[in-house]
Amino acid sequence: MSRVGKMPIAVPKGVDVSISAKEISVKGSNGTLVRAGNALVNIKLDSGTLTFEPANDSVAAGAMSGTMRALVNNMINGVSKGFEKKLTLVGVGFRAQAQGQKLNLQVGFSHPVAKEMPAGVKVETPTQTEILIKGADRQSVGQVAAEVRAIRPPEPYKGKGIRYADERVSLKETKKK
Repeated sequence: MSRVGKMPIAVPKGVDVSISAKEISVKGSNGTLVRAGNALVNIKLDSGTLTFEPANDSVAAGAMSGTMRALVNNMINGVSKGFEKKLTLVGVGFRAQAQGQKLNLQVGFSHPVAKEMPAGVKVETPTQTEILIKGADRQSVGQVAAEVRAIRPPEPYKGKGIRYADERVSLKETKKK
């Protein structure tokens, strides 16, 4: 059995968890998240504590219990606290501007690039070179951040581009004659 799957999850106040045969629904101050259940995992809710047990003794059931526990824990953290990714723009003239659910980028192309945010994901630009992507669903926040970074990934010689705030770009040395 998975070590992660053995650990129970304490459900904080203000978060409602409902478990049905086919799905798990978590509702909190940041919204509602729904995930399909798995037949290999038995989920029990007892007085504010969620426990995950494999339905049988197979290796797949043991692994899936840890996976489901991690996914549900991320759902609970998302609806109570939320997730955020911070990106920075490095380069002369590189600018970002958030307008509602749209992110407008000027990152060295001959045209501005507009990125539409999916439902449940918010974007903010505290300064022209910082982008904050926030949301309750960890997977969608990370996916949107990766898509924005892919518009202009950091190049290895000068380091110009869009990068995560905690990312370190190792620069290459230029060719010598």
